[in-house]
Amino acid sequence: MLCQSPAAWAQEEDERRPPRRTRITLGPELVPAYPGAKRARLSPLIDVSRAKGDDPFTFEAADESAGFAIWQRDGFAIGPALAVQGRRLASDTDGLLPRIGRTIELGGSLQYAVGPIFRLRGEIRQGLGGHRGLVANLGADYVARRGDDWLVSIGPRVTVSNARYDKAYFGITAAEAARAGLRPYRSAGGVQAVGATAGLVRSLGGRWGVYAYARYDRLVGDAAASPVVRRWGSRDQPSGGIGLSYTFGRR
Repeated sequence: MLCQSPAAWAQEEDERRPPRRTRITLGPELVPAYPGAKRARLSPLIDVSRAKGDDPFTFEAADESAGFAIWQRDGFAIGPALAVQGRRLASDTDGLLPRIGRTIELGGSLQYAVGPIFRLRGEIRQGLGGHRGLVANLGADYVARRGDDWLVSIGPRVTVSNARYDKAYFGITAAEAARAGLRPYRSAGGVQAVGATAGLVRSLGGRWGVYAYARYDRLVGDAAASPVVRRWGSRDQPSGGIGLSYTFGRR
């Protein structure tokens, strides 16, 4: 009986394994410069998706944080979540309030897919530097698609933040109030904004495709009532982006 060589065995295993595909999307996006800002900032839109065999790419909303699933079962998925929040410059408040540095937000996500057309997702992230607060995003998405040819999604969003987060962006101390000619203001945290997002993924034939999204949030509660927002910012927080995608690998 002839023994199979390690190289031949490895090749046979590789042939049995379903091929994998990787889709990379690059483009620009416009997002609020910081929570409650009137101005927008331009940042890169980057998305990486993986699929195997004939399976379509897994749905990911364009406005969710970077991450990946480390555990999946029966529609549930848990993984890390990483986001970056932009800076509030001293010039954004006419030099009357302190600047807030760029914040790395690190946390986790939990999602549940109710079949192929509906998904619930929640994220919670802690700010490292910058605002140093805690923020959570809750959302649901209705998804319509035809394999990888096209995909359309739409759903509501809710943003919740703690008192420390709100103090950074919406609060005013007594000393700052005296300097700026405003009243002191303190937020206890809670629901910060409500909104909705819509996304589109469309194949252009072959390996190329287009990827786009639009999102609108409206500040509510203590965040909306903040003198900082009323004087220098806006309750309306639109964002959106568009990118070109390319798929590597084969089915």
